Amino acid sequence: MKTILKAIVGLTFCVNVAAQPVDAIYTARYVVTMDGSRRLIEKGAVAIKGERIVAVGPAADVIAKHPSKQRIDRPQALIMPGLINTHTHAPMSLFRGLADDLVLQEWLEKYIFPAEAKNVNPEFVTWGTRLACLEMMLSGTTTYVDMYFFEEQVAEATKEAGLRAVLGETIIGFKDPDSASPAEGLKYAERLIRRFKGDSLIVPAVAPHALYTNSDESLKASRALANRYGVPLVIHLSETKRENDETQAKRNMSPTQVLDSLGVLNGPTIAAHGVWLDDADITILKLRHTGIAHNPSSNMKLASGIAPVVKLLKAGIPVGLGTDGPAGSNNDLDLMEEMNLAANLQKVATMDPRSLPAQQAVEMATILGAQVAGLEKEIGSLEIGKRADFITLRLDRPHSVPLYNVYSQIVYALKGSDVRDVVVNGRAVVRDGKSLTLNEAEILDKARMYGERVRKSL
Repeated sequence: MKTILKAIVGLTFCVNVAAQPVDAIYTARYVVTMDGSRRLIEKGAVAIKGERIVAVGPAADVIAKHPSKQRIDRPQALIMPGLINTHTHAPMSLFRGLADDLVLQEWLEKYIFPAEAKNVNPEFVTWGTRLACLEMMLSGTTTYVDMYFFEEQVAEATKEAGLRAVLGETIIGFKDPDSASPAEGLKYAERLIRRFKGDSLIVPAVAPHALYTNSDESLKASRALANRYGVPLVIHLSETKRENDETQAKRNMSPTQVLDSLGVLNGPTIAAHGVWLDDADITILKLRHTGIAHNPSSNMKLASGIAPVVKLLKAGIPVGLGTDGPAGSNNDLDLMEEMNLAANLQKVATMDPRSLPAQQAVEMATILGAQVAGLEKEIGSLEIGKRADFITLRLDRPHSVPLYNVYSQIVYALKGSDVRDVVVNGRAVVRDGKSLTLNEAEILDKARMYGERVRKSL
């Protein structure tokens, strides 16, 4: 009798565990997990409860085991991790197209820096971030890494949108829109860190703009501040040949070697661009566990060069994808486009069509991007216990049929406009291609107004 009772109790326990209720189940033709084994699940499902994923697997199994408050079925779509933009300047969306077809230094010094001095304030940053977040969410980005001014306003607008972000307050060697000096910038950065450290969506960071726009002292202070609070440091690195040549002439070292000699790479670091890196630099970056944000559109548009992505990945350095700012170094924030360009650009650079295959490009936009951002334990793949950050992509449009290889379809055929649903931290922020968190009409009206204001200021 006791044996029978034990069996009944055990069976009841198993049933209760198996029948764990969830908040929502999303089903699709494919689930692209990007987990350690890169599972691709046909007729799959993702179940979420609160902010977390509680099940990933065949739809029939997930539905049978998890009573759900809500079912979202997408039989002609795929589910994949949300895209991670590892480098941008979100509020610069309001400078979109201000000056194009210029080299970086001319673009910055003659157009962007003057425009920022005359226009950037907290309200400008708020509306620019809203515009950027709207564009990013509608094209599948769920997390982004930012470097700009008034990052407290960036954080507030990002949380309002429901997106996730690593936000670095810019430290630069001259008066900027929110700080009269690098010392004031560091104080602002510390205030940002204190306010948002531990936030469920925002990771604060310190962002010295670049080696060539900061003194050694402010670079060291930036690293010290980041390490004191255990937050990342974000910096531009070896973006142009001019930067490398001038640093070599002045210091007889590469920018990477200079930063390393100053201790700037001693801690979690997100280095944007890395176009002009040599083998010695790559050895240092590997040793320091530095992540690289690769920005193919920006590097092409500014003729900065082609980053050695294949070599970096082969060395075991995490490389994510970034759009860079939308003010002229790219002009849009579509990470689906960056996947395509990243894969194709490396093929041209190496003269080998096998370079950077489609699956690797998807890795860069998801799990590798999460590693660059220091968030791989929380996001970047669809696994039980991770944050529920994912998107659905339509597979029912002319450019998406027929389908032979899912990864190839994502990288070489699908577009940002194919995004149908976006979920961040378990919350739906886009449904059927429409934002659920932001007022699109109001944001577009404000963007047009700011466009006129910027034009008149110049």
